[in-house]
Amino acid sequence: MDRKPSKRPIRLGSFRAKFILVVGGAVLFDLLVSGGLALWNVQRLSRDATLEVGQGLEAASQEYVRTYADSTAAQVSLLLRQVHNDVSALAGVLQAQIDDPERNSEVGAAVSRASPGSVSLSYDEKGRWSQNAAGSVSVMSVWGYLLGPDHKPKPDVERDIQTSSVLDLVAPSLMQHGASKLQMYYIGSKERPIFRTTPYTDQAQTFDRLYPGHNEANLWDFFFPGLYESWQDWAKDSKTRPVADEITQTAPYTDAITGKLIVSFFHPLWTADRKDVSGAAGADITLDQLAQTVENVKVAQSGFGFLVMSDGNVVAINSTGEKTLGLRSASDASGTGVTGLQRSLKRSSQPAIASMALDREQGIQHLLLQQDGELVPYIAIVKKLPATNLWVTGPVRQEAMSLGVVVPEREIDASLYAAQAKISEATNRIVIYQILAILLSLLVVTIAVLAASKRITSGISALADAAKRIQAKDYSVRVAITSKDEVGEAGEAFNRMAEQISYHTENLEQLVDERTAQIEDAKEEISSLNAQLQRENRRLGTELAVAERIQLMVLPLHQELEEFQTLEIAAYMRPAEEVGGDYYDVLKNGNRLKIGIGDVTGHGLESGVLMLMVQSVARALQEAGNTDAVKFLTDLNSALFKNIVRTKIDKHLTLAFLDYDGKDMILSGQHEEVVIVRANGKVERIDTMDLGIPIGLEADISAFVKTHEIAFETGDLILLHTDGVTEAENELGELFGMERLCREARRLNGLSADKIVSEIVAALMLFIGSQKIHDDITLLAVRHR
Repeated sequence: MDRKPSKRPIRLGSFRAKFILVVGGAVLFDLLVSGGLALWNVQRLSRDATLEVGQGLEAASQEYVRTYADSTAAQVSLLLRQVHNDVSALAGVLQAQIDDPERNSEVGAAVSRASPGSVSLSYDEKGRWSQNAAGSVSVMSVWGYLLGPDHKPKPDVERDIQTSSVLDLVAPSLMQHGASKLQMYYIGSKERPIFRTTPYTDQAQTFDRLYPGHNEANLWDFFFPGLYESWQDWAKDSKTRPVADEITQTAPYTDAITGKLIVSFFHPLWTADRKDVSGAAGADITLDQLAQTVENVKVAQSGFGFLVMSDGNVVAINSTGEKTLGLRSASDASGTGVTGLQRSLKRSSQPAIASMALDREQGIQHLLLQQDGELVPYIAIVKKLPATNLWVTGPVRQEAMSLGVVVPEREIDASLYAAQAKISEATNRIVIYQILAILLSLLVVTIAVLAASKRITSGISALADAAKRIQAKDYSVRVAITSKDEVGEAGEAFNRMAEQISYHTENLEQLVDERTAQIEDAKEEISSLNAQLQRENRRLGTELAVAERIQLMVLPLHQELEEFQTLEIAAYMRPAEEVGGDYYDVLKNGNRLKIGIGDVTGHGLESGVLMLMVQSVARALQEAGNTDAVKFLTDLNSALFKNIVRTKIDKHLTLAFLDYDGKDMILSGQHEEVVIVRANGKVERIDTMDLGIPIGLEADISAFVKTHEIAFETGDLILLHTDGVTEAENELGELFGMERLCREARRLNGLSADKIVSEIVAALMLFIGSQKIHDDITLLAVRHR
């Protein structure tokens, strides 16, 4: 009778408890893993976003700093270029006067008439120099060593005064336009260094006050030692200029007249033949003009700029930057020339600044600078300005000033920190929402698992009860089918199984008898087949033994190989199976000797039979007196081809013969390479590919057979072999090969033929080791005594 499943409580160890534990645990694990991965992905996304935004903002900030530095450097370069242009324009006018003496005199006379105060000088007894009166466009100073006994300028100096008067026509316009300049001037040659400057100042009086003794020394040597001589070198060879520009600038120094820090720009003037220096045109700009451009740099809140020489001397920086970089100012008052400013990065109190490299641009640099007892990160970029000719003292050298921009990282990255804070806030919010979603999912899953377990396990419990009744040999039990799902299908299968068990139990004896009879019949059939197989194996074994015996019987006897007084012949053959497909023979007919070697495709009984055919036909042809090597092979092939057709053996062979009449050794037929070791140890290899084709492929091979004569002298050795020697493999899959065979033959040269064969075979077997021999091995040695 059928039983309906009853309601049962959940017991530990029951299927329902295990189902809840396993399914609930799996779902819980899946939720935790997926939730954890989601949280991890959110955190990773946050990190990636922060990193991406950070890199983008950092790159943008750094690009901004670079662009700012580039634009500021361009402004400084433009200012310096404007000064260069103005000085070049003045120098061009003065140079034109020098190059055209006639026009020089006319212009000088015209200026003298129009502005007599420009060329009329008064002698100063105390200073012992002459100078024009105030009110002129320019001041003209002539030093005492350029005056005659009458305190008037010497004639050649007077000409230079008139030459320089053109400055009054050009300089005022250049002063008003272009770059802002402090003053422009003309200085005469070293022989006549007169000094004309616009606008008018108490030039000579100021020099007396600030530079005692200047009137007793040449102006160029006193104020600018080495500068004039550098220009003279340029006149001799323009390639000596450090920079391909005639403008030369000085390092910043204190101006004697204004007391300001200035930079002077000189353009040398040349003699008409361009072989010497004739003076210089110049202009001064205050360092304030350069500093204003640099000091106006402001990046973020406290970023600043600085202008620095290649030796590390800072020529422009604001007070904030000077303090941040730890710079100390000092004036260089040594010597009698111009007084320079010294404010060097190398003497900075900040180690990161003192070690900063200025010889090359390094892009964005990250620095740690001391501020209020702690290290503060800064970023800096240094841009090189175009190179110029620089004079400090001594020879003119190349100089490339650099513009630097320094910004605190915390200011340039302020937007980065704000973005990172926003991303972190959004991430935390997403994490909280994700945790709440996981908890809600856990609650829903728990309810669903409990409901599903009740529905599933009720059917399984009914199946378990029915199985116990089957175990108790109650084969009438059936399960009530209450659903159409997999549990219902299992119930139907159980009912069918119960019916089959009931049927087989009732008919068990009959089924056992039927199976027993079938097994007895199968045993008799197997015994009959075994007996038949044993008889067949014995027959085949007998046939193979006979074939092997016949094959060995037809091989040359040892005494046959010793019949030749002038030759030593030794041979070795080992089939891969009971019957091999290799062939070798030594046939003698009178004084003529024929040595053959061949290899039938494959090995086994058919290959052995074909080898016996070759031996028989070769013996018959030899006995018939066939002495022509080509005809011998042609007739042998014809006979074998007909036998192969008749026996339907799908085989052929490579075959070569050595014919020896006591003098000549003739080689014919296609087989493996023939190795010859001369008495002096030289090894020769003869390729037989062109001496014939495989035997048994064509009815007539006369067109393919050729011969090759071999010189065979006393002490020479000939080795014949089949491919079982050279293609033998070791355990690593390497081949014995022709090279190794030739080395062994050379090593054994001088020994007897028997010894050579046995030694080569021993080396071959050692090479093969435990590896299976896959092909027949045959080796023949013929040695001339």
